[in-house]
Formats: sequence, C-alpha cells, structure tokens
Amino acid sequence: MNKIDVKEFDSLLKSEKPVVCDFFATWCGPCRMLAPVLEKLEGEFEDRAQFVKVDIDENAELAVRYGIMSIPFVGVFKSGALVDKSIGFGTAEELKDFLTKNL
Repeated sequence: MNKIDVKEFDSLLKSEKPVVCDFFATWCGPCRMLAPVLEKLEGEFEDRAQFVKVDIDENAELAVRYGIMSIPFVGVFKSGALVDKSIGFGTAEELKDFLTKNL
C-alpha cells in the first residue's frame, strides 16, 4: 500500500477507479494492527480499487477536510466523494464485508 500526500490523494480522486484510503498516524497502535489486515485485503480487491495510506500528522488538511476525529479511518472514495468509512480496528472479515459492500 503506497503512502501518499495531499496532492497525490487529490489526483487519485480524479481517476475512475475507486480509492480505499487508510488514514493513520505512526503513533497509533490500532493503526499499526490494521495495516497488515488491509495489505492482505488489498491483494483480494486490487482489481476493484486502488489502496493507499495517508499519515494524518503529515497531511492534517485531509483530516480536517473529511472530519476525521478518530483513527484508524478507512475511507472508500468513488467519483471523488467519500461514500463510506470504517473507523477503528476491524477484523479481516469485518473489513472484507465493508469493502465488498462498497466496491
């Protein structure tokens, strides 16, 4: 999963392929637990969406833009808009259901 910044994120939102973004912080324990789960699921869903991650400490503008108050925050974006979100740590099965529903 590529770590990107605000400019790259905004550019990705213009593509036709949905974007799954993991908003995280390096100091966040649940974020570190979620990362390998998302990386595994990326392999299953990479044909349906592009997976990226954004450090909210380095890109606070995005946290403000999307009202992110708790992390980890996984957002699904289609046609440039946030269509659904998952907040907090989730099991692989819960996240797979979330992605299946939204992609």
